[in-house]
Amino acid sequence: MTDLLRELEWRGFVQQATPGLVAHLAKGPVTAYCGFDPTTPSLQLGNLMPLMLLRNLQLHGHRPIVLMGGGTGLIGDPSGKRTERPLLTKEQLRENLQRMRDQMARFLDIGEGPSGALVLDNAKWLGSLGLIDFLRDVGKHFTVNVMLQKESVQARLDSGLSYTEFSYMLLQAYDFLHLYRERGCTLQVGGSDQWGNITAGVELIRRVENGVAHGLVAPLVTTASGEKFGKSESGALHLDPALTSPYKFYQFWMNVDDRDVESYLKLFTLKPREEIAGLAAQRKQDAAERAAQRALAHEVTARAHGETAAAGVARASAVLFGDFDPHGADDATFDVLAQEVPTATLPAADSLGLVDAVIRAGLAKSKSEARRAIEQGGIYVNQERVKDVGKTLESRDWVAGRNLLLRKGKKEFALLRVARR
Repeated sequence: MTDLLRELEWRGFVQQATPGLVAHLAKGPVTAYCGFDPTTPSLQLGNLMPLMLLRNLQLHGHRPIVLMGGGTGLIGDPSGKRTERPLLTKEQLRENLQRMRDQMARFLDIGEGPSGALVLDNAKWLGSLGLIDFLRDVGKHFTVNVMLQKESVQARLDSGLSYTEFSYMLLQAYDFLHLYRERGCTLQVGGSDQWGNITAGVELIRRVENGVAHGLVAPLVTTASGEKFGKSESGALHLDPALTSPYKFYQFWMNVDDRDVESYLKLFTLKPREEIAGLAAQRKQDAAERAAQRALAHEVTARAHGETAAAGVARASAVLFGDFDPHGADDATFDVLAQEVPTATLPAADSLGLVDAVIRAGLAKSKSEARRAIEQGGIYVNQERVKDVGKTLESRDWVAGRNLLLRKGKKEFALLRVARR
């Protein structure tokens, strides 16, 4: 077995592969591709696994191809879908493609070097493919009997599968054939739900070109509780900061279950074995410290949003959860928090009493309610409990001259900010 396959197996990227892949990789660098669906305006967390698989291939000297489905996206892949999705316009797909390309550049070295990643769009060749030619040159190599046995088709037979989606498998197979001919691509990778589509392409290359190609699929990532990876209470998490803030992105990783964190470190970071083993051991000794989650959250957020953003949201998270003294935070940290907790802006902070501050922050509806919360020890100013109902806020209470973090109870936060002059 090659060093690459050992690494991929250890990291959890290998569920199934075509026979002969080990020998194929042992011959030297190969070109490998993975397809990405551009029917959403941003990459989602579910896209990270195939991206990191391509990144590991690239680090071992192989060339990755990111194939954007500008053509197949007009049809829709039935794999893993219970119902047919609405079709997008070409303009929508084009906008999505550009956003996703920019996001992928954070994970892969894109360029023309020997292992430089290529980003291609299958609309370039599928858009000019004639129906008669397609049926003669591709369709004749597939039997409906075999296609009906594919898992992606079987799962939809009862609920209904349009001919449009039924033909998706042939288009993906043709993509592989095209990349084999034009780019020397001999390996397709993806999630396990793509196995049927991938092997269809392998078979088409064998029949048409008498060529040898391979497929490798990774298991679909789930949580220890059996839920689909990459979902939050508010739905799918995106890499576009306008759709999912870097803070929420970071918090998703910070909240990873202890049972999942080691496998996620292997899949979604490039940390070496020794470091991951050390973090796993540290977790067993002191799970409350969440050092493994912190390392995971920082690396993935830095890759997706940049080191500056990762450091900023990490500091904001530490301030909010009591791991960092708010008085040591800068104004930029509170800019991050202002996007995540209820925030009120004041024209000035002169002689503001704590009771009024609690009301202005929305933590109480009346002065009597605010006084009661303070007297009962339920109000915190910059993470310090204050029980003095007569307290007037002083200049030293305003961090960086304009920020006051208030908390009611354990989890109800609010931020008061003095307007910039």
